[in-house]
Amino acid sequence: MNTRFALVFVALIVALSSFAMAADDAATGVVNINTAETEQLQLLPRVGPALADRIIEFRKAHGPFGSVDELVAVKGIGEISLAKLEPYVTTGGTTTLTAKVKLPRSSGSSSPTAS
Repeated sequence: MNTRFALVFVALIVALSSFAMAADDAATGVVNINTAETEQLQLLPRVGPALADRIIEFRKAHGPFGSVDELVAVKGIGEISLAKLEPYVTTGGTTTLTAKVKLPRSSGSSSPTAS
């Protein structure tokens, strides 16, 4: 009986710690695309240095983004990319995203999930 209790207790501890680690890994927050620097833009899913620079260059050439949807005018961002970026971008307020958002590779699904 004590052995069974100990095994259940250990299994419960492992399950809870795994859940806590998964919660810590989930990226939360947003990036203000009108004020973000290259490093902040690179926290977004599928945004590297080149795309971050194109977003900034577009912003400099055309002024602030009026809406998040205007990102599709930036070379390298289409409708599918925009759908993955939308939960993590804003055109106002403070940038609060502090960790890189990593999305799982999908097989045709375009629903964003932070990992």
